[in-house]
Amino acid sequence: MFRGFYTVGSGMIAQQRRTEMLANNMANANTSGFKAEQSSIRSFPEMFMSSLNATRIPTEKGLHMTGLLPVGELSTGVYMQETMPLFVQGSLRETGLTTDVALLEGNLPVDEETGTPGAVFFRLESDNGNEVYTKNGNFTLDPQGYLTNPMGYYVLDTNGNRIQLQNDDFRITADGVVMEGEGAVATLGVSFAAQPATLLKQGNGLFASSTGNLPEAQGVAGVGYSFQQGYLEGSNVDSAKTMTDMLAAYRAFEANQKILQAYDRSMEKAVNEIGRVN
Repeated sequence: MFRGFYTVGSGMIAQQRRTEMLANNMANANTSGFKAEQSSIRSFPEMFMSSLNATRIPTEKGLHMTGLLPVGELSTGVYMQETMPLFVQGSLRETGLTTDVALLEGNLPVDEETGTPGAVFFRLESDNGNEVYTKNGNFTLDPQGYLTNPMGYYVLDTNGNRIQLQNDDFRITADGVVMEGEGAVATLGVSFAAQPATLLKQGNGLFASSTGNLPEAQGVAGVGYSFQQGYLEGSNVDSAKTMTDMLAAYRAFEANQKILQAYDRSMEKAVNEIGRVN
């Protein structure tokens, strides 16, 4: 009986966490460059139950031999193992601002270990000097003319340097070359992640690498990408599917809740009626 409480409780916790993840996806459905999270729910290791059984041996002394009688397998509950961003490109949204840039993915190498394609990101310099990565090209110019993201992180070029401009009257070619008049100022830096699922999510659409800086995409064979000025990459959240998944998670939570109430009523009956001493 008590094992049933634990099993049902683990199911409720897993569905609650899944609902929270889906609610965060829905809240960021209109956030530029946001990557929807996916969850994987796994079951705890199952136990094989057996009961002790005494078998009488037909001898003069009437000996008994103790053995195990198989009962069957018992599930010990489920848990949400991990959440992973879905690195599928979102749709483009036109803004008309020269400081907005969309990074379009082309042909990307497929990782042999995972069987999934890599991903490309804008290179940024955070406030502590480390490199972080984003798909949100909603940039602006700070008072010194440096190209930054909304958090004030500097946009880096292919050499890892900050990009300084005179004003917002500039253009960006499809190859990422930043032009002021007829002169080239810099080339937007792009990093390539062969296994984007291993990146660490930092919040605000930012990712970091746990193994040092990602390589510059220009130096990786087979990586294709382009830029489109005046556009932003939207979120890749599928609102209709997310709402359906939220309803399914809610129904699963509700079903576990009803089972928990049934267990509670059974325990109450066992304590107040069956265990009553007349």
